[in-house]
Amino acid sequence: MVIYKNLCVFVSLWFNISMLLSGDIGGTKTILALISPQAGPCDPLVEIRFPSTAYPNLETIIQEFLEQLDPPIAPASLTATFGVAGPVIQGKSTITNLPWVLDEFKLSQAIGIPAVTLLNDMAATAYAVPFLEPHELHRLRAGEPDPSGAIAVIAPGTGLGEGFLTRQGQTYQAHPSEGGHSSFAPQNLLELELLRYLIERFDHVSTERVCSGQGIPNIYAFLKDKGYAEEPPWLAEKLAAADDPTPVICKAALDQSRPCPLCAATLETFVSILGAEAGNLAAKVAATGGIYLGGGIPPHILPALENKRFLQALQQKGRLSDMLAHIPVYVILNPKAALLGVACHGLGLMPS
Repeated sequence: MVIYKNLCVFVSLWFNISMLLSGDIGGTKTILALISPQAGPCDPLVEIRFPSTAYPNLETIIQEFLEQLDPPIAPASLTATFGVAGPVIQGKSTITNLPWVLDEFKLSQAIGIPAVTLLNDMAATAYAVPFLEPHELHRLRAGEPDPSGAIAVIAPGTGLGEGFLTRQGQTYQAHPSEGGHSSFAPQNLLELELLRYLIERFDHVSTERVCSGQGIPNIYAFLKDKGYAEEPPWLAEKLAAADDPTPVICKAALDQSRPCPLCAATLETFVSILGAEAGNLAAKVAATGGIYLGGGIPPHILPALENKRFLQALQQKGRLSDMLAHIPVYVILNPKAALLGVACHGLGLMPS
């Protein structure tokens, strides 16, 4: 059983104040949190992480979460908001990297929570941006922010998420996007060769195929097969033993004590593609308010992002280059930004 870490839950139960069950539902992990209006979105009463692929559906995870609470809470006394890694259309969503189909009405009926809301995970991450504290951000470029301009959010993690915020009076409106599934556009001859390499392996080469945790191994395989550099035996051994090769490649790329040219070239190519796609998104939504890099990868490759390669690729947009050169750029350091956005949205807090 999970014991609540403070007394806010007892206050809520005593005065019959509805609490929020919030969740960040992804292809790799699902994080559920119990939020009290008194404690606020940054201080969950309970937070538990579950491996998504170990469960047949979200309902099973929610039931297990509720069973662990002590004292127990009746589902009927809760509201629920879940950020999901997939498009949400008329209250329904198919998780991009999971065989789950979510439906607000069916979830409500199955778990007994009267009000269930599904929110695209990138809309959730975008929603969180105005609530982030300075220590939760790493500045890549100060730029010249336009207070009335849109804000772009691009998040390479397991997949590639894209979203944005637009100014609506004194507040912001968050918008989801499935831009990560748009077609990959090479920016140079090497990337053109990469596209040709991947066309033979996938029916559609999306930007996500080269700009995400799934994409980094694709770039690595291309450079290896192209003969850019030899794969060191110690690296081959590590990759063979790894469930996920991406962290191994990134760590080797940044290891100054034992340089790996193949991994370094992989990360350089990834950073260039990420910069170009961030610039594409910023150009499409006129993100003069800023560009924010979310997802799990950017905080772990800060030295590579601080290299001029990233910003050069971002702003290399011909006649629009000058506008992009003045846009502030930040990395989101808070690994639970999407969960924060979900909680803020579920509590009805307005970003400003």
